[in-house]
Amino acid sequence: MEIPTIVLPPVEKIETISIPLPTADVPSYIPMVVPPSDLQAEEEPEGTTSEEPESPGMRKVGIPFTDQQMPVPETEILVTATTTAVVSVAATLTATAAFKYVVTAMKPILKTGWKKISQSKKKVS
Repeated sequence: MEIPTIVLPPVEKIETISIPLPTADVPSYIPMVVPPSDLQAEEEPEGTTSEEPESPGMRKVGIPFTDQQMPVPETEILVTATTTAVVSVAATLTATAAFKYVVTAMKPILKTGWKKISQSKKKVS
């Protein structure tokens, strides 16, 4: 018995082409800022401060390790918003569970009713 053989041609070396990266001359300039000649410091009226006015229903809380203050609603507003969110999520989850229960309970009843209706139509015709 003779085993077939395959004769492969010699491998030719293929040179790779090197393509240089593109370059571009990007224009740049240094912007020149010229202040007006009559520039003066603003004078604050007496009795006013440069701080932001306190809005009603807000308090400021300091952020640790920074000098920043963040406005936060008062406790009553936070309690109301939290209660509303909890009640709405609970109502949604309860309604979803009740709907799934009703669907699983009514499915066999509707199937048997549909079968009886379709069988009575076949007998009539």
